[in-house]
Amino acid sequence: MYEFQYHKIESVDDAARLFNASEEARYLAGGMTLLPTMKQRLASPEVLIDLGGIASLCGIEKHNDTIVVGAMTTHAEVAASALVQRSIPALADLASVIGDPQVRNKGTLGGSIANSDPAADYPAAVVGLNATIQTNKRMLSAAEFFIDMFETALEDDELVISVSFPVPVEAAYKKFPNPASGYAIVGVFVARTTDAVRVAITGAGGCVFRSAAMEEALSKHFTSDSIKDIKIDADALNEDIHASAEYRAHLIGVMAKRAVESL
Repeated sequence: MYEFQYHKIESVDDAARLFNASEEARYLAGGMTLLPTMKQRLASPEVLIDLGGIASLCGIEKHNDTIVVGAMTTHAEVAASALVQRSIPALADLASVIGDPQVRNKGTLGGSIANSDPAADYPAAVVGLNATIQTNKRMLSAAEFFIDMFETALEDDELVISVSFPVPVEAAYKKFPNPASGYAIVGVFVARTTDAVRVAITGAGGCVFRSAAMEEALSKHFTSDSIKDIKIDADALNEDIHASAEYRAHLIGVMAKRAVESL
């Protein structure tokens, strides 16, 4: 690693103030992506601002029909939360299959969505449940938060404070994981509310996206048969050593059917 200054602070205001005082600062949440990139010398911030000491960014609460998860809440805490398991079991299931035990016990919700990794699991839940992201500056809808691969609507000094997940009628998440990393080669989150169905897909494209065709079909008939003949265009999908774009397009249909069948 390169030489850098390390600061562990206790408030959001102090974090933002310290960030803006440096020309090259980075926020550190769980460090699951940032620290490996620093070790590989792909990133070299002058200042690291550790958010782990900000108690207000941790915890899970229920407000009416919404589950609010603090940005520094770990995946393991979401997976083990009785409140999440009762209200949105699909969210607990999703958190339980992120990476491995080490990642789940260090990685955080806020760090995951702020990174916008195309193969991350949480973006599928955020978009699938039409969640709202609270930052230290504003509220952002799921639709406007994710922009592209490793790109979000967050400003440089902006921090995710919490994510509010509306409680659906029912929901399910199914993914085809990379056997080594646990990242989603394709993951599909299906959520049904009283007036709509949302289908969010991760791992397949530049960032999380929805399938309008599947949503329309499932809104009419919520059965796996209603989407079995829907073909996903592979032209805009990711292609790498793990899976071709055509294979990912096929997996979207398979994972979507499994999610619906599980309900």
